[in-house]
Amino acid sequence: ELSIQLGYSKSTTHGLVHALLREGALAQDPDGHKLYLGPAVVDLAFSSWNYLKLVESVQAPIDELRNQIKETVVLGALICNRIMILAAAESTDPLKISASPGTVLPLFAGASGKVLLADQDVENVRQLIRDHGLPRHTPRSIVDEEIYLAELETVREKGFSVDDGEYLTGVRAAAVALHNLKGPPMGVWTVGLSSKMADEKIEGAISVMRAMAEKLCEKLDKSFAF
Repeated sequence: ELSIQLGYSKSTTHGLVHALLREGALAQDPDGHKLYLGPAVVDLAFSSWNYLKLVESVQAPIDELRNQIKETVVLGALICNRIMILAAAESTDPLKISASPGTVLPLFAGASGKVLLADQDVENVRQLIRDHGLPRHTPRSIVDEEIYLAELETVREKGFSVDDGEYLTGVRAAAVALHNLKGPPMGVWTVGLSSKMADEKIEGAISVMRAMAEKLCEKLDKSFAF
């Protein structure tokens, strides 16, 4: 189909597609039959602010999560070894954690980093740790490679991650992976001051984020479809 639409021979089209796959400009379904925009293109799109369609499609569910949890809620993606905030709904409480779309977070930033990296191949994560190091953002940050990898295994088993002051002192967060099939790996998380984020609130937030994950995936998959 691509060969016909582009007017190229099948061999030329095949070579172009595989070159774009290598560069991350395209991504492929596990069955190999469908192609989608890859992380490199997504990164360029976000950097130039041409992502209004995606933001518009997910803003209502993100707002709904904020209204239920009563804290700031963020949708982010793992793009080129960094975490980029794609959409956010800030708490209406004056004492809140702010988050703006387009903001880039470090690769190993608390709950968001853990939930996005938990879905990655263990050896790839190990290499990322060795390439970038585990930063000590706060005294609670996990800086030991094996302890961090064990934490990721726990996140895989539970399906969510929690950050108790690991990235920002006095701040707690909980994150859930979306496991979206198209686009870069994405997750949704809520963040607030530790004094307002008791264990019961964290558990409730995880529950409502999990319930919303499928709806978010459907909207995101439509946004990334060719």
